[in-house]
This record gives sequence, C-alpha cells and structure tokens, in this order.
Amino acid sequence: MSTAPRAPRRSRNLTAAEIQELFARLKELDPKPTTELVYSTPFELLVAVILSAQATDVGVNKATRRLFPVANTPAQLAKLGVEGLKPHISTIGLYNAKAANVVAMSRQLLDLHDGQVPRTREALEALPGVGRKTANVVLNTAFGEPTIAVDTHIFRVSNRTGLARGKDVRAVETRLLRVVPDEYRLDAHHWLILHGRYTCKARKPDCPHCVIRDLCRFPDKTPG
Repeated sequence: MSTAPRAPRRSRNLTAAEIQELFARLKELDPKPTTELVYSTPFELLVAVILSAQATDVGVNKATRRLFPVANTPAQLAKLGVEGLKPHISTIGLYNAKAANVVAMSRQLLDLHDGQVPRTREALEALPGVGRKTANVVLNTAFGEPTIAVDTHIFRVSNRTGLARGKDVRAVETRLLRVVPDEYRLDAHHWLILHGRYTCKARKPDCPHCVIRDLCRFPDKTPG
C-alpha cells in the first residue's frame, strides 16, 4: 500500500525569497509608512521618542500637542526647566524622569551641538535619555538612514514570523540588518512596527487578516 509523500518540513526561519515576498506585501499594503508620532522637526521627533518609552504614541501626541506650542526648541525647553516641563507631560508614564532627561538633553544640544540634533549614532547616544533604539528611530525617520530600531512590536514580529530570531533586541536588530533586502531597509522599521501594533498583536494576533500568514512560522496562529 503506497502512501502519499510527506510535504517537506519548513525551516524555522524564512528563506531569502520569503523575506522578499514578505516585504513586497507589506509595501503593497502601505507604500509610504511613517511614524505615528506627530512632529515637524528632528528635535520635536527626538523629544517625542524619548517621551514614548513605555507609553503609547497616542498618549505622547496628546502631550506634545500641549507642549510644542509652548516649547519646541532646545533653548525653549532648557529655559522651561524640569518643573516647568512636568505639567505638560504629566499624563505620560515616568514623566518625572523623562522631564529631567528632556531638559538635560536640550542643554547638552545647546552646549555641544549649537542646538542642532546630531546625525551620528555616537553623538545621539551620548545625549541624556537617548539609547540605541531612540537613536535608530531619529536616524531613520528624521535623517533617512536605513537603520532598524527594534521595539517590543518588532521583536515579537521578527521572532514569531521567523524573519529574524533573537533572544534580545540587539540580536534581532543585527539579523534584520543582515536579511532585510536593501530596497526595503529604509521603511522596514515602520512596516514591522505597524504590523505588530495592529495585526501581529501580543495577546491575540489577527492571523485571519494577516497578509503574510502563509509565510509566517508562528505555530499558534489564531483560527479563522
């Protein structure tokens, strides 16, 4: 009695061809993705990203709508001071520490960079309140550098799908920079974060409406 041949077992990681297809589909869905933080200058973006740690973009935008008309330059925020800044951002988590960082960052920009946001990773990461992820967001979104900032959404999507597995965000970032095709690298950060925020959600991913479901290696897809 003959038996049908088994389908070849797929690797835990996406192939190069599948990665190409994944980003082609995400691009077709959203040809020009961008951050959901509202900003008009690199400095406003830098402030917004610092404020966004452990907070939602919606919450940050509500706060910056109050703050930026009052102070949206390093000189204005330095003059406002920590106690002057706190009431504008008090609805955001960790606002005490963030106020201290934003004011210290503003003063350092004035002292070391003529009030301009630097365009190198080293100079950005030397600013108070700025880590690698924040620096990557600013380099990518404000200055068009093909960096990929890995947050909780991108970390989840990369590991679930098999796009770029890693035990920590730095490992995932390193692998993403290696496997994402050059033509998609500039926008990869935004596509992946939006996919994680609205489709590949932490508690209940919306697998039935996912455009990359057939490529994804996640074993616990929601039915539908």
